Amino acid sequence: MSTTISEARGRTGSIKALVLGIVACLALAGCSGTPDGSSPQAAPSGSVAPSEITLPVPPDLLAEFRGLLTRRADAVRRGDRAVFERGVAQGRPAFLAEQRTYFDNLTQLPIGELAYAVDRGSLLREGDDYWVAVDVVLQLEGFDAVPVTMRDRYRFSPSRRDPEAFVLSSVTDPAWEEFTDTRPQPWDLGPIEVVRGVGVLGIFDSTSRGSSAGLVSSVERGIADVAAQVPYDWDRSVVLYALSDPAFLSTIDDLPGGDPTAIDGLAFPVDAGPGSNEIASTRFVLNPTMLGRDGIERDRLVRHELTHVALGQRDDQAPVWLSEGLAEYVSVQPLAPEDRRITQQAIDAAEAGVDALPADDTFNGDASSANYGLSWWACEYVALTYSPSMLWSLLDYVTVPGADPGQRMQMALGLNSRQLARAGAKLLISTFDPAFLEPTPSPTPSPTPSPTPSRSPTASPLASPTGTPPAAPTAAPAG
Repeated sequence: MSTTISEARGRTGSIKALVLGIVACLALAGCSGTPDGSSPQAAPSGSVAPSEITLPVPPDLLAEFRGLLTRRADAVRRGDRAVFERGVAQGRPAFLAEQRTYFDNLTQLPIGELAYAVDRGSLLREGDDYWVAVDVVLQLEGFDAVPVTMRDRYRFSPSRRDPEAFVLSSVTDPAWEEFTDTRPQPWDLGPIEVVRGVGVLGIFDSTSRGSSAGLVSSVERGIADVAAQVPYDWDRSVVLYALSDPAFLSTIDDLPGGDPTAIDGLAFPVDAGPGSNEIASTRFVLNPTMLGRDGIERDRLVRHELTHVALGQRDDQAPVWLSEGLAEYVSVQPLAPEDRRITQQAIDAAEAGVDALPADDTFNGDASSANYGLSWWACEYVALTYSPSMLWSLLDYVTVPGADPGQRMQMALGLNSRQLARAGAKLLISTFDPAFLEPTPSPTPSPTPSPTPSRSPTASPLASPTGTPPAAPTAAPAG
Protein backbone atom coordinates (compact mmCIF):
# COMPACT_ATOMS: atom_id res chain seq x y z
CA MET A 1 0.00 0.00 0.00
CA SER A 2 1.23 3.48 -0.83
CA THR A 3 -0.15 6.77 0.28
CA THR A 4 0.54 10.41 1.02
CA ILE A 5 0.09 12.89 3.82
CA SER A 6 -2.09 15.86 2.96
CA GLU A 7 -4.05 17.30 5.88
CA ALA A 8 -1.47 16.31 8.47
CA ARG A 9 0.49 19.45 7.75
CA GLY A 10 -2.06 21.79 9.25
CA ARG A 11 -2.60 19.78 12.42
CA THR A 12 1.13 19.26 13.00
CA GLY A 13 1.86 22.91 12.38
CA SER A 14 -0.66 23.91 15.03
CA ILE A 15 0.91 21.58 17.58
CA LYS A 16 4.38 22.86 16.83
CA ALA A 17 3.26 26.47 17.03
CA LEU A 18 1.65 25.84 20.40
CA VAL A 19 4.74 24.14 21.79
CA LEU A 20 7.07 26.86 20.59
CA GLY A 21 4.73 29.41 22.09
CA ILE A 22 5.06 27.69 25.46
CA VAL A 23 8.84 27.70 25.17
CA ALA A 24 8.79 31.39 24.29
CA CYS A 25 6.63 32.16 27.33
CA LEU A 26 9.07 30.29 29.54
CA ALA A 27 11.90 32.32 28.07
CA LEU A 28 10.07 35.55 28.85
CA ALA A 29 9.49 34.35 32.39
CA GLY A 30 13.23 33.83 32.68
CA CYS A 31 13.93 37.33 31.38
CA SER A 32 11.78 38.90 34.04
CA GLY A 33 13.48 36.80 36.72
CA THR A 34 16.95 38.35 36.31
CA PRO A 35 16.50 42.10 35.99
CA ASP A 36 19.88 42.74 37.61
CA GLY A 37 21.79 40.95 34.85
CA SER A 38 23.27 38.40 37.23
CA SER A 39 24.67 35.08 36.01
CA PRO A 40 22.07 32.52 34.90
CA GLN A 41 20.93 30.16 37.62
CA ALA A 42 22.40 26.68 37.31
CA ALA A 43 20.06 23.76 36.74
CA PRO A 44 20.55 20.51 38.65
CA SER A 45 23.14 18.25 37.06
CA GLY A 46 21.82 15.33 35.03
CA SER A 47 18.74 15.12 32.84
CA VAL A 48 17.54 18.45 31.51
CA ALA A 49 13.79 18.74 31.89
CA PRO A 50 11.95 20.46 29.01
CA SER A 51 9.94 22.49 31.51
CA GLU A 52 13.00 24.22 33.02
CA ILE A 53 12.76 28.00 32.74
CA THR A 54 15.17 29.29 30.11
CA LEU A 55 16.98 32.63 30.17
CA PRO A 56 18.46 35.10 27.70
CA VAL A 57 21.92 34.27 26.39
CA PRO A 58 24.39 36.90 27.72
CA PRO A 59 26.16 38.86 24.96
CA ASP A 60 29.58 37.33 25.63
CA LEU A 61 28.26 33.76 25.49
CA LEU A 62 26.13 34.59 22.47
CA ALA A 63 29.21 35.76 20.59
CA GLU A 64 31.11 32.58 21.56
CA PHE A 65 28.27 30.27 20.55
CA ARG A 66 27.64 32.05 17.27
CA GLY A 67 31.32 31.99 16.37
CA LEU A 68 31.55 28.27 17.04
CA LEU A 69 28.45 27.51 14.96
CA THR A 70 29.59 29.75 12.10
CA ARG A 71 32.93 27.91 11.95
CA ARG A 72 31.03 24.62 12.05
CA ALA A 73 28.86 25.52 9.05
CA ASP A 74 31.83 26.88 7.08
CA ALA A 75 33.82 23.70 7.77
CA VAL A 76 31.01 21.52 6.41
CA ARG A 77 30.66 23.64 3.27
CA ARG A 78 34.42 23.50 2.64
CA GLY A 79 34.75 19.85 3.63
CA ASP A 80 37.30 20.81 6.30
CA ARG A 81 37.16 17.97 8.82
CA ALA A 82 39.93 19.36 11.04
CA VAL A 83 38.17 22.67 11.67
CA PHE A 84 34.86 20.87 12.18
CA GLU A 85 36.32 18.54 14.82
CA ARG A 86 38.00 21.40 16.68
CA GLY A 87 34.51 22.52 17.61
CA VAL A 88 33.57 19.11 19.06
CA ALA A 89 34.38 17.84 22.56
CA GLN A 90 37.29 15.41 22.22
CA GLY A 91 36.79 13.75 25.60
CA ARG A 92 33.51 12.11 24.56
CA PRO A 93 34.47 9.32 22.10
CA ALA A 94 30.92 8.23 21.29
CA PHE A 95 29.79 11.79 20.59
CA LEU A 96 32.90 12.49 18.52
CA ALA A 97 32.20 9.40 16.41
CA GLU A 98 28.61 10.53 15.86
CA GLN A 99 29.78 13.96 14.78
CA ARG A 100 32.27 12.48 12.34
CA THR A 101 29.40 10.54 10.80
CA TYR A 102 27.30 13.71 10.66
CA PHE A 103 30.13 15.53 8.88
CA ASP A 104 30.51 12.69 6.38
CA ASN A 105 26.76 12.72 5.76
CA LEU A 106 26.43 16.44 5.16
CA THR A 107 29.44 16.66 2.87
CA GLN A 108 27.68 14.23 0.51
CA LEU A 109 24.60 16.45 0.20
CA PRO A 110 24.17 19.23 -2.39
CA ILE A 111 24.13 22.03 0.17
CA GLY A 112 22.72 25.30 -1.09
CA GLU A 113 22.52 26.88 2.35
CA LEU A 114 23.67 25.76 5.79
CA ALA A 115 23.53 27.81 8.97
CA TYR A 116 23.11 27.38 12.71
CA ALA A 117 21.21 30.11 14.57
CA VAL A 118 21.09 30.47 18.36
CA ASP A 119 17.75 31.13 20.02
CA ARG A 120 18.74 34.05 22.25
CA GLY A 121 16.07 33.33 24.85
CA SER A 122 16.74 29.64 25.37
CA LEU A 123 19.75 29.41 27.71
CA LEU A 124 19.74 26.78 30.44
CA ARG A 125 22.83 26.31 32.60
CA GLU A 126 23.89 22.87 33.84
CA GLY A 127 27.04 23.13 35.93
CA ASP A 128 29.72 24.55 33.64
CA ASP A 129 27.71 23.61 30.55
CA TYR A 130 25.01 25.54 28.72
CA TRP A 131 22.04 24.14 26.82
CA VAL A 132 20.75 26.37 24.03
CA ALA A 133 18.09 25.88 21.36
CA VAL A 134 19.63 26.06 17.89
CA ASP A 135 17.90 26.40 14.53
CA VAL A 136 19.63 24.25 11.92
CA VAL A 137 18.94 25.76 8.51
CA LEU A 138 19.61 23.51 5.51
CA GLN A 139 18.60 23.85 1.88
CA LEU A 140 19.28 21.06 -0.60
CA GLU A 141 20.25 22.80 -3.82
CA GLY A 142 18.02 21.77 -6.70
CA PHE A 143 15.55 19.99 -4.43
CA ASP A 144 14.24 22.45 -1.82
CA ALA A 145 12.37 25.57 -2.89
CA VAL A 146 13.34 27.29 0.37
CA PRO A 147 15.65 26.44 3.28
CA VAL A 148 14.37 23.97 5.88
CA THR A 149 14.73 24.91 9.54
CA MET A 150 14.89 22.20 12.20
CA ARG A 151 15.17 23.16 15.86
CA ASP A 152 17.23 21.15 18.34
CA ARG A 153 19.01 21.67 21.64
CA TYR A 154 22.80 21.86 21.77
CA ARG A 155 25.09 21.70 24.78
CA PHE A 156 28.11 24.00 24.87
CA SER A 157 30.93 22.98 27.22
CA PRO A 158 34.25 24.64 28.13
CA SER A 159 37.09 23.38 25.96
CA ARG A 160 39.76 21.33 27.73
CA ARG A 161 42.40 22.97 25.57
CA ASP A 162 41.17 26.51 26.19
CA PRO A 163 38.86 27.06 29.19
CA GLU A 164 37.86 30.43 27.74
CA ALA A 165 36.48 28.76 24.60
CA PHE A 166 33.56 26.42 24.09
CA VAL A 167 32.99 23.21 22.14
CA LEU A 168 29.86 21.19 21.45
CA SER A 169 29.36 18.22 23.75
CA SER A 170 25.83 17.28 22.61
CA VAL A 171 23.48 18.14 19.76
CA THR A 172 20.49 16.19 21.02
CA ASP A 173 18.21 16.27 24.03
CA PRO A 174 15.64 13.46 23.65
CA ALA A 175 13.21 14.81 26.26
CA TRP A 176 13.29 18.29 24.75
CA GLU A 177 12.95 16.90 21.21
CA GLU A 178 9.87 14.92 22.19
CA PHE A 179 8.40 17.97 23.87
CA THR A 180 8.95 20.16 20.81
CA ASP A 181 8.16 17.44 18.24
CA THR A 182 11.58 17.68 16.59
CA ARG A 183 11.86 15.42 13.53
CA PRO A 184 15.47 14.57 12.59
CA GLN A 185 16.35 13.63 9.02
CA PRO A 186 18.25 10.45 8.07
CA TRP A 187 21.57 12.31 7.93
CA ASP A 188 21.03 13.30 11.57
CA LEU A 189 20.45 9.72 12.71
CA GLY A 190 23.23 7.57 11.29
CA PRO A 191 25.52 6.88 8.33
CA ILE A 192 24.03 7.49 4.90
CA GLU A 193 25.26 6.99 1.35
CA VAL A 194 24.07 9.50 -1.22
CA VAL A 195 23.50 8.44 -4.82
CA ARG A 196 22.65 11.07 -7.45
CA GLY A 197 20.66 10.70 -10.62
CA VAL A 198 19.05 13.08 -13.09
CA GLY A 199 16.62 14.93 -10.84
CA VAL A 200 17.11 12.36 -8.07
CA LEU A 201 18.82 12.63 -4.70
CA GLY A 202 18.83 9.12 -3.26
CA ILE A 203 19.51 8.66 0.46
CA PHE A 204 20.70 5.09 1.09
CA ASP A 205 22.71 3.31 3.76
CA SER A 206 25.42 0.68 3.58
CA THR A 207 22.85 -2.13 3.45
CA SER A 208 20.47 -0.61 0.91
CA ARG A 209 23.27 0.81 -1.29
CA GLY A 210 23.25 -2.34 -3.41
CA SER A 211 19.80 -1.51 -4.78
CA SER A 212 20.66 2.11 -5.57
CA ALA A 213 21.49 1.81 -9.27
CA GLY A 214 18.25 0.13 -10.24
CA LEU A 215 16.13 2.25 -7.94
CA VAL A 216 17.58 5.59 -9.01
CA SER A 217 17.06 4.57 -12.65
CA SER A 218 13.47 3.67 -11.82
CA VAL A 219 12.90 7.11 -10.31
CA GLU A 220 14.51 8.82 -13.32
CA ARG A 221 12.14 6.96 -15.66
CA GLY A 222 9.26 7.63 -13.31
CA ILE A 223 9.87 11.37 -13.37
CA ALA A 224 9.64 11.35 -17.17
CA ASP A 225 6.51 9.16 -17.13
CA VAL A 226 4.72 11.28 -14.54
CA ALA A 227 5.69 14.53 -16.27
CA ALA A 228 4.03 13.20 -19.43
CA GLN A 229 0.73 12.70 -17.57
CA VAL A 230 0.50 15.46 -14.96
CA PRO A 231 -0.27 18.80 -16.65
CA TYR A 232 1.04 21.04 -13.86
CA ASP A 233 4.42 22.73 -13.63
CA TRP A 234 6.80 21.08 -11.15
CA ASP A 235 10.57 20.95 -10.86
CA ARG A 236 10.86 17.26 -11.85
CA SER A 237 13.23 16.48 -9.02
CA VAL A 238 12.83 14.53 -5.80
CA VAL A 239 14.61 13.41 -2.65
CA LEU A 240 14.19 9.67 -2.14
CA TYR A 241 14.77 7.91 1.18
CA ALA A 242 15.63 4.25 0.60
CA LEU A 243 16.94 2.97 3.92
CA SER A 244 17.22 -0.58 5.19
CA ASP A 245 15.88 0.41 8.61
CA PRO A 246 12.18 1.38 8.81
CA ALA A 247 12.84 3.60 11.85
CA PHE A 248 12.63 6.86 9.88
CA LEU A 249 9.30 5.86 8.33
CA SER A 250 7.82 5.51 11.79
CA THR A 251 8.83 9.08 12.74
CA ILE A 252 6.62 10.73 10.12
CA ASP A 253 3.66 12.61 11.55
CA ASP A 254 0.16 11.16 11.14
CA LEU A 255 1.33 8.02 9.40
CA PRO A 256 -1.66 6.70 7.44
CA GLY A 257 -2.96 3.59 9.15
CA GLY A 258 -0.43 4.07 11.96
CA ASP A 259 1.61 1.02 10.95
CA PRO A 260 4.87 1.68 9.03
CA THR A 261 5.17 -2.00 8.10
CA ALA A 262 1.88 -1.83 6.19
CA ILE A 263 2.99 0.99 3.90
CA ASP A 264 5.01 0.32 0.76
CA GLY A 265 5.84 3.95 0.19
CA LEU A 266 4.91 7.39 1.43
CA ALA A 267 5.15 10.88 -0.03
CA PHE A 268 5.39 13.55 2.64
CA PRO A 269 5.74 17.34 2.74
CA VAL A 270 8.77 18.97 4.33
CA ASP A 271 7.79 22.17 6.11
CA ALA A 272 10.06 25.18 5.82
CA GLY A 273 10.18 25.32 9.60
CA PRO A 274 8.28 24.73 12.85
CA GLY A 275 4.78 26.14 12.54
CA SER A 276 5.33 27.25 8.93
CA ASN A 277 2.68 26.79 6.26
CA GLU A 278 5.34 27.02 3.56
CA ILE A 279 6.50 23.75 2.01
CA ALA A 280 10.15 23.40 1.03
CA SER A 281 9.65 20.17 -0.91
CA THR A 282 7.73 16.92 -1.11
CA ARG A 283 9.93 13.86 -0.65
CA PHE A 284 9.14 10.18 -0.56
CA VAL A 285 10.34 7.18 1.40
CA LEU A 286 10.16 3.49 0.51
CA ASN A 287 9.55 0.65 2.91
CA PRO A 288 12.72 -1.49 3.14
CA THR A 289 10.72 -4.46 1.85
CA MET A 290 10.35 -2.72 -1.52
CA LEU A 291 14.06 -2.15 -2.13
CA GLY A 292 14.71 -5.58 -3.59
CA ARG A 293 11.52 -5.77 -5.63
CA ASP A 294 12.77 -4.39 -8.91
CA GLY A 295 10.52 -4.61 -11.95
CA ILE A 296 6.95 -3.65 -12.77
CA GLU A 297 5.66 -3.67 -9.19
CA ARG A 298 8.25 -1.28 -7.78
CA ASP A 299 8.27 0.96 -10.86
CA ARG A 300 4.52 1.38 -10.49
CA LEU A 301 4.90 2.29 -6.82
CA VAL A 302 7.59 4.83 -7.69
CA ARG A 303 5.29 6.49 -10.25
CA HIS A 304 2.48 6.55 -7.69
CA GLU A 305 4.62 8.41 -5.15
CA LEU A 306 6.07 10.71 -7.79
CA THR A 307 2.54 11.73 -8.76
CA HIS A 308 2.05 12.97 -5.21
CA VAL A 309 5.39 14.78 -5.46
CA ALA A 310 4.34 16.42 -8.72
CA LEU A 311 0.98 17.50 -7.31
CA GLY A 312 2.57 18.92 -4.16
CA GLN A 313 -0.07 20.95 -2.32
CA ARG A 314 -2.56 20.93 -5.19
CA ASP A 315 -4.43 17.92 -3.84
CA ASP A 316 -4.30 18.86 -0.15
CA GLN A 317 -7.98 19.82 -0.15
CA ALA A 318 -9.08 17.01 -2.45
CA PRO A 319 -10.93 13.94 -1.19
CA VAL A 320 -8.48 11.14 -0.47
CA TRP A 321 -10.14 8.89 -3.05
CA LEU A 322 -9.38 11.43 -5.78
CA SER A 323 -5.80 12.06 -4.64
CA GLU A 324 -4.98 8.35 -4.41
CA GLY A 325 -7.07 7.40 -7.42
CA LEU A 326 -5.17 9.89 -9.57
CA ALA A 327 -1.84 8.55 -8.34
CA GLU A 328 -2.91 5.00 -9.20
CA TYR A 329 -4.23 6.10 -12.59
CA VAL A 330 -0.96 7.83 -13.49
CA SER A 331 1.13 4.93 -12.17
CA VAL A 332 -0.38 2.40 -14.61
CA GLN A 333 -0.35 4.50 -17.77
CA PRO A 334 3.05 3.23 -19.03
CA LEU A 335 1.90 -0.39 -18.54
CA ALA A 336 0.24 -2.58 -21.13
CA PRO A 337 -3.43 -3.21 -20.18
CA GLU A 338 -2.70 -6.84 -19.32
CA ASP A 339 -0.04 -5.75 -16.80
CA ARG A 340 -2.33 -3.40 -14.85
CA ARG A 341 -3.03 -5.61 -11.87
CA ILE A 342 -5.47 -4.97 -9.05
CA THR A 343 -5.98 -6.56 -5.65
CA GLN A 344 -8.55 -9.29 -5.24
CA GLN A 345 -9.91 -7.28 -2.31
CA ALA A 346 -10.87 -4.48 -4.70
CA ILE A 347 -12.63 -6.92 -7.02
CA ASP A 348 -14.49 -8.48 -4.10
CA ALA A 349 -15.58 -5.07 -2.83
CA ALA A 350 -16.83 -4.02 -6.25
CA GLU A 351 -18.78 -7.25 -6.67
CA ALA A 352 -20.26 -6.94 -3.18
CA GLY A 353 -21.67 -3.58 -4.20
CA VAL A 354 -20.68 -0.04 -3.25
CA ASP A 355 -22.86 2.85 -2.16
CA ALA A 356 -20.29 5.65 -2.07
CA LEU A 357 -16.73 6.55 -2.88
CA PRO A 358 -14.21 5.65 -0.14
CA ALA A 359 -14.41 8.08 2.78
CA ASP A 360 -11.41 10.08 3.95
CA ASP A 361 -11.54 8.99 7.59
CA THR A 362 -11.60 5.25 6.82
CA PHE A 363 -9.58 5.19 3.61
CA ASN A 364 -6.44 3.77 5.22
CA GLY A 365 -8.25 1.37 7.53
CA ASP A 366 -8.78 -2.36 7.16
CA ALA A 367 -10.25 -1.97 3.65
CA SER A 368 -7.43 0.23 2.32
CA SER A 369 -6.43 -2.26 -0.37
CA ALA A 370 -9.96 -2.24 -1.76
CA ASN A 371 -10.22 1.55 -1.44
CA TYR A 372 -7.17 2.11 -3.63
CA GLY A 373 -8.62 -0.08 -6.36
CA LEU A 374 -12.11 1.45 -6.20
CA SER A 375 -10.64 4.96 -6.29
CA TRP A 376 -8.43 4.09 -9.24
CA TRP A 377 -11.37 2.79 -11.26
CA ALA A 378 -13.57 5.75 -10.41
CA CYS A 379 -10.82 7.80 -12.07
CA GLU A 380 -10.67 5.35 -14.98
CA TYR A 381 -14.40 5.84 -15.48
CA VAL A 382 -14.02 9.63 -15.58
CA ALA A 383 -11.13 9.40 -18.05
CA LEU A 384 -13.00 6.93 -20.29
CA THR A 385 -16.40 8.65 -20.18
CA TYR A 386 -15.22 12.24 -20.48
CA SER A 387 -11.48 12.49 -21.20
CA PRO A 388 -8.20 12.07 -19.30
CA SER A 389 -7.95 15.86 -19.04
CA MET A 390 -11.23 15.87 -17.14
CA LEU A 391 -9.44 14.24 -14.19
CA TRP A 392 -7.22 17.28 -13.74
CA SER A 393 -10.11 19.68 -14.33
CA LEU A 394 -12.02 17.80 -11.65
CA LEU A 395 -9.09 18.10 -9.23
CA ASP A 396 -8.91 21.85 -9.79
CA TYR A 397 -12.68 22.20 -9.50
CA VAL A 398 -13.20 20.32 -6.23
CA THR A 399 -10.27 21.90 -4.37
CA VAL A 400 -11.64 25.44 -4.34
CA PRO A 401 -11.08 26.68 -0.76
CA GLY A 402 -14.23 26.54 1.35
CA ALA A 403 -16.23 24.55 -1.20
CA ASP A 404 -17.84 21.15 -0.67
CA PRO A 405 -15.87 18.68 -2.84
CA GLY A 406 -18.86 16.35 -3.22
CA GLN A 407 -21.14 19.10 -4.45
CA ARG A 408 -18.46 20.43 -6.77
CA MET A 409 -17.92 16.96 -8.21
CA GLN A 410 -21.63 16.58 -8.93
CA MET A 411 -21.67 19.98 -10.62
CA ALA A 412 -18.71 18.98 -12.81
CA LEU A 413 -19.70 15.41 -13.70
CA GLY A 414 -23.44 15.26 -13.13
CA LEU A 415 -22.81 12.30 -10.82
CA ASN A 416 -22.98 12.03 -7.07
CA SER A 417 -20.69 9.86 -4.93
CA ARG A 418 -22.95 6.79 -5.16
CA GLN A 419 -23.33 7.02 -8.93
CA LEU A 420 -19.63 7.49 -9.64
CA ALA A 421 -18.65 4.74 -7.20
CA ARG A 422 -21.02 2.27 -8.85
CA ALA A 423 -19.99 3.27 -12.36
CA GLY A 424 -16.33 2.82 -11.49
CA ALA A 425 -17.00 -0.50 -9.77
CA LYS A 426 -18.89 -1.82 -12.79
CA LEU A 427 -16.03 -0.82 -15.09
CA LEU A 428 -13.58 -2.53 -12.73
CA ILE A 429 -15.61 -5.75 -12.79
CA SER A 430 -16.01 -5.70 -16.56
CA THR A 431 -12.23 -5.41 -16.87
CA PHE A 432 -11.06 -7.97 -14.32
CA ASP A 433 -14.00 -10.36 -13.90
CA PRO A 434 -16.44 -9.89 -16.80
CA ALA A 435 -18.05 -13.27 -16.17
CA PHE A 436 -19.57 -11.78 -13.03
CA LEU A 437 -21.71 -9.48 -15.18
CA GLU A 438 -22.91 -12.18 -17.58
CA PRO A 439 -26.52 -13.29 -17.11
CA THR A 440 -27.25 -16.89 -16.20
CA PRO A 441 -28.32 -18.73 -19.41
CA SER A 442 -31.99 -19.68 -19.53
CA PRO A 443 -32.56 -23.45 -19.60
CA THR A 444 -34.04 -24.89 -22.81
CA PRO A 445 -37.75 -25.64 -22.20
CA SER A 446 -38.70 -29.32 -22.36
CA PRO A 447 -41.13 -30.23 -25.18
CA THR A 448 -44.66 -30.73 -23.94
CA PRO A 449 -47.75 -31.92 -25.74
CA SER A 450 -49.84 -29.49 -23.79
CA PRO A 451 -50.89 -26.42 -25.77
CA THR A 452 -50.58 -24.37 -22.58
CA PRO A 453 -47.58 -21.98 -22.91
CA SER A 454 -44.71 -22.79 -20.54
CA ARG A 455 -43.02 -20.22 -18.25
CA SER A 456 -39.31 -19.65 -18.92
CA PRO A 457 -37.09 -18.72 -15.96
CA THR A 458 -35.92 -15.13 -15.97
CA ALA A 459 -32.15 -14.79 -16.10
CA SER A 460 -30.49 -12.73 -13.37
CA PRO A 461 -28.48 -9.80 -14.78
CA LEU A 462 -25.89 -10.20 -12.00
CA ALA A 463 -25.14 -13.90 -11.70
CA SER A 464 -22.68 -15.23 -9.14
CA PRO A 465 -19.14 -15.81 -10.43
CA THR A 466 -18.04 -19.32 -11.24
CA GLY A 467 -14.79 -20.96 -10.21
CA THR A 468 -12.47 -20.01 -7.38
CA PRO A 469 -10.64 -16.70 -7.04
CA PRO A 470 -6.95 -16.71 -7.98
CA ALA A 471 -4.51 -17.47 -5.21
CA ALA A 472 -2.42 -14.40 -6.02
CA PRO A 473 -3.23 -11.23 -4.08
CA THR A 474 -3.65 -9.34 -7.34
CA ALA A 475 -5.58 -10.04 -10.50
CA ALA A 476 -4.84 -9.16 -14.11
CA PRO A 477 -7.44 -7.88 -16.56
CA ALA A 478 -9.44 -10.64 -18.20
CA GLY A 479 -8.23 -11.37 -21.68
